Amino acid sequence: MANGRALLPQQFAARPSPLRGIGGRRVCRVTNSIAVEKQKTAAPASEGWLPQKNGNDVVVRFGFPKGSLQKSTEDLFGRAGFKMKVSERNYFPQLDDDQYRLVLFRSQEISRYVEDGVLDAGICGKDWIIENNADVVEVCELRYSKATSNPARWVLAVRDDSPVQSIEDLEGAIVASELVETTRKFFEEKNINVKKVEYSWGATEVKAMLPGIGAIVDITETGSSLRANNLRIVDTIMSSTTRLVANKESWEDPELRRKIEDLGMLLQGAILGRRKVGLKLNAPREKLDEITSLLPATLSPTVAPLVDSRFFAVDVIIDEQLARDVVTECRRLGASGIVTYSLKSIIPDSSVL
Repeated sequence: MANGRALLPQQFAARPSPLRGIGGRRVCRVTNSIAVEKQKTAAPASEGWLPQKNGNDVVVRFGFPKGSLQKSTEDLFGRAGFKMKVSERNYFPQLDDDQYRLVLFRSQEISRYVEDGVLDAGICGKDWIIENNADVVEVCELRYSKATSNPARWVLAVRDDSPVQSIEDLEGAIVASELVETTRKFFEEKNINVKKVEYSWGATEVKAMLPGIGAIVDITETGSSLRANNLRIVDTIMSSTTRLVANKESWEDPELRRKIEDLGMLLQGAILGRRKVGLKLNAPREKLDEITSLLPATLSPTVAPLVDSRFFAVDVIIDEQLARDVVTECRRLGASGIVTYSLKSIIPDSSVL
């Protein structure tokens, strides 16, 4: 680890990187400065983690989010049809596709490494693209997070018994935040002069209880953790969803772009499939119009006549929550052979990417 950035196995950076400098030195970006160090030769990765390159096939160097998003992202890749093996002691997950080389990074770092060309693509939050001011291609939005599919919110919070009722009450106060630049800009745009936005290295909720800390900025999906710690939300700094991002130069390479777009399509399909179910039923001829009017679909339900001319087979994909009401109503109208089934993925229209 050098200046906060891990040295990658030599095989991982198979193509020349824009970070390589004169004399084999590597340029590392650090906040408000540039540090230069001698290139170190990293030890080779554990045998077996790196798939062999097939002929001249392109390989995408991909940043996989470590931390709160890791498990949900592993599940998403599985639903998209990938088989993945992740070892607790290895930062290089194995994927059953030789054209992707994965490495685990914190979501906070991925947009920086993608911009620098260390990675061709990766998954991170929109919040860290903004915080890092990262110049990357946002390939697509991926509406998933640690616990829900709702956007995560960075909120300004105080103790329940704090006299602070609005952001104006924080004039001259110290605010603890992991999202320092975004928080500072938020107060500047509101013309509120806080004393300092102090970087929080974790356990941000605890700092709201400390004398001298006026407020904290923390991320939440449901707000339950804040409530459990007797904290009250004063305002929302920003909302954020997960994004698939790509390096600009890699995006201009047709083969790399195709692989990155393919991955985005599959992951979006897995997200859509998670919220939908399939529904099949047999509808009486005289009730067909009434039953199909209950069934929303992208185009229309699939309807086909049966050997028994008194019935039609109906097949449709609907929201999982809606299925409960639709099933019972269709049954009241005389539908039979009703079956609901789960879906792994629904491939979105090409216009989504």
